[in-house]
Amino acid sequence: MEQPDRKKTRAVKVGKLLIGGTAPVSIQSMTNTRPHDYDATLVQIKELAEAGADLVRVAVPDKEAVPVFKKLVQNCPLPLVADIHFDPDLADLALDNGAAKIRINPGNIGGIKRLEALALKAKSCNAAIRIGVNAGSLERRVLNKFKGATAEAMVDSAAGYLEIFENTGLKNLVVSLKASDVYTTIKANRLFSKDHDYPLHLGVTEAGPPSTGLLKGAIGIGALLADGIGDTIRVSLTASPLEEIKAAKKILQSLGLRIFTPDLISCPTCGRCEVDLVPLVNQVERLLENYKAPLKVAVMGCAVNGPGEAKEADIGISAGKRKGILFKHGKVVRTVEQDQLLEALKQELNGYT
Repeated sequence: MEQPDRKKTRAVKVGKLLIGGTAPVSIQSMTNTRPHDYDATLVQIKELAEAGADLVRVAVPDKEAVPVFKKLVQNCPLPLVADIHFDPDLADLALDNGAAKIRINPGNIGGIKRLEALALKAKSCNAAIRIGVNAGSLERRVLNKFKGATAEAMVDSAAGYLEIFENTGLKNLVVSLKASDVYTTIKANRLFSKDHDYPLHLGVTEAGPPSTGLLKGAIGIGALLADGIGDTIRVSLTASPLEEIKAAKKILQSLGLRIFTPDLISCPTCGRCEVDLVPLVNQVERLLENYKAPLKVAVMGCAVNGPGEAKEADIGISAGKRKGILFKHGKVVRTVEQDQLLEALKQELNGYT
């Protein structure tokens, strides 16, 4: 499978994780439990780690959340990012208590002097900072300059804050440029990537519920990854953060950037189908969650879309009248009863584990 040629960015260390450089594109999400509830938050972090997250962001909205954050850092299986808004003192406290990275929106964190102090603090703690530029919260200077929240305004904002941090000697920086508008997000990241080699955190912010958010995320993040742009991603959804991890994995796998489970291909249903294909595909999808081999698995509904059109698949099944076939690389292996197709596929998959 061909893969995009990724732009090589500078490597940034976030705990034990590397973002950028030659590291794989990492997956992240953010907890949605109350940040003062240690037990619930730790449970969710562990669930995210099990689902495939590489790092997790936790809100630190007040000083009462700081002891909980400290305890999470001590017991968390993943690097933790502290999400900070408005109060630079909270950023200092999060760094003192083990934050691997601080996510800030520099426009609401207290001015240049406070940013410089935060940069020096992060540098002394060997922590990273994500400069999170959002179209919805740009500073007035750039809004006036560019007549609105344009892609150019977002890049100008990020460049200005990068200069502040660079003047302190801090290089451990990740940048995000996000809008709820998909094309603005794409354009801003493309413009930034032309002139900068800092790793980019990709996402479409406030993308909405899964019905629309998945599409916005897949288009916005996918277009940039296909250009070779992007080093870590979050698929923002109004849903469980576990759904964000599933979506991120599918986006990365569809471009061949990372492989998590066998790749399932199936034909669209039509009048030629000799089996109720949708339930069969759903069963195979659940089955493949237990396999990690980098295989392409096909589920086809008739002879027309069987071994011929799916000959690139490593393994496949195709339904016929009352019977179906199991095939490998376009060659029929055996014929089985239709109700035995799933079991035949399972037996074949077991040979790859």
